Amino acid sequence: MLCLFLDRGRSAEEKAANPSVGGTQSHHRQPLQTKTPRSDSFLAPEFLEIVSYCTSPDAHLDGLLRYTESFSDKRIYRLPVFTEEFCRAFVEELENFEQSDMPKGRPNSMNNYGVLLNEIGMDENFITPLREKYLRPITALLYPDLGGACLDSHKAFVVKYALHEDLDLSSHYDNAEVTLNVSLGKDFTEGSLYFGDFRQDPSPMPSYIEVEHVGTQGLLHRGGQIHGALPIASGERWNLIVWMRASAIRNRLCPMCNQKPELVEAEGFGDGFTESAEDDVPETVDLCSLW
Repeated sequence: MLCLFLDRGRSAEEKAANPSVGGTQSHHRQPLQTKTPRSDSFLAPEFLEIVSYCTSPDAHLDGLLRYTESFSDKRIYRLPVFTEEFCRAFVEELENFEQSDMPKGRPNSMNNYGVLLNEIGMDENFITPLREKYLRPITALLYPDLGGACLDSHKAFVVKYALHEDLDLSSHYDNAEVTLNVSLGKDFTEGSLYFGDFRQDPSPMPSYIEVEHVGTQGLLHRGGQIHGALPIASGERWNLIVWMRASAIRNRLCPMCNQKPELVEAEGFGDGFTESAEDDVPETVDLCSLW
């Protein structure tokens, strides 16, 4: 399986002079000039309290779990993320883009309706700071074995479910070490998520749990956790999905094919792999995974 890696070796001048090198598309989309958040006012006060705790010197897993809702033993956690005002404005912006004539790509291979955030200019100025400044201190405590302390890239998109469009999503696992799934709205009924086994540790008798969506709140789970979405019965459901990736983990083994990655240069983050000399590969576990 060919894996797209993040191009960190070329300067901005080189990329401008020869933008086709490493490109994954035949043309370049002009980002929509959206209003990306410039402060933390779009984040729920409870979320900022969690981040504050996780960045304190005495932070530990048991203390963090007092701020979150946990589901069974599957390492799935619910926590507040955004304000209601931000979610309404965000969905309105997404609807404007959806109705525009600008070129659009599918969010992923399974969803037909939604928006790739890099297409509306909300990747670098919104998702990257969200991952680096706010989410990574949390994932460092929740998922140290998955590189939670060194999640260095992502793929972010919004999916939409509605009657006569995508109603549900079949069982799958994500191309991510850790996934964030935030319910943005709007009004809908049914459509809960369900979670099964971790794909690397299946059981003969898999057990499933059902988790309802809660507006403005997010679910953190392992990317390899098998999951899906039940059909909605009415209305529209919009969810922000952030696949967070740790190159220190996936550079050793591709999480999708369980083989050593064969890298192909790509623009942006690619699939979260990075190119390094053989001499740079550590002989022991990367320290960031032991946070």
